[in-house]
Amino acid sequence: MLVLSGCSVEEVLRFGWPEGITDRATSMRELWTGSTLAALAVGAVTWGAIFWACLRYRRRSDDLPRQTAYNLPVEITFVVIPFLIIGALFYFTVVSQNVVLAQSDDPDVTVDVTGFQWNWRFQYPEAPVTDTADVVTTVGNDVEVPILVLPAGQTVRFNLASNDVIHSFWVPDFLFKRDVIPGINVGYDNDFEVTLAEDAEGAYVGRCAELCGIYHYAMNFEVRVVSPADFEDYLQARQGGDSNAAALDSIGQSPIATSTSPFDTDRTRRSATN
Repeated sequence: MLVLSGCSVEEVLRFGWPEGITDRATSMRELWTGSTLAALAVGAVTWGAIFWACLRYRRRSDDLPRQTAYNLPVEITFVVIPFLIIGALFYFTVVSQNVVLAQSDDPDVTVDVTGFQWNWRFQYPEAPVTDTADVVTTVGNDVEVPILVLPAGQTVRFNLASNDVIHSFWVPDFLFKRDVIPGINVGYDNDFEVTLAEDAEGAYVGRCAELCGIYHYAMNFEVRVVSPADFEDYLQARQGGDSNAAALDSIGQSPIATSTSPFDTDRTRRSATN
């Protein structure tokens, strides 16, 4: 079946998940695969027991069958086994969570991510444009999808914040998403890190995964992973005053998003083109 479908064993065991482009993705995928296999095993045993009981003990006469109420060993078994399964799932979840949320002392790149209705703002706080503390900033609008440029093979820390309601920063190929919550700048750091794979160059769609209003469905962005050398050239172009599109074009990248498209808030114009 695998040969006929053209799928590898790894693809089948991902159960529909992307391969992942970060160092944390493997841990998340393994947790997902293990949980799914455990659920399938429990389901198979449960349904098998139901069908077996229906066939084995189907009614054959009017005689009252032997009653097995208050069977202490069976009741203990039915209590202990679910708790063991829950305990195992909890353990592996904590192990995966510790891997995913681990942070380094000195990430290669830091990105400030701000969500707002209904778009994104990305800033590189360690890449000042001038001595006045202005930083390289990319902001999306209803005609331009914001493109977040990142270097392959390097560790990136994302600091998340919201200007209004709760959003959720989700890049499916990260196999990870995190809520973007307003007003949590005291006593709580809403951030996470990933290390991008060396061969992760490409364009990846990002989305808001938290219902946040009428245009939530179109609150997309794009992650553009480039080589470290191209990333440095991109930052220099931005620091020199180039727009995001011009800086991308200068390193041989598409100046517009290729994995998603902008939304149009003009209902009249949108209706006329449909």
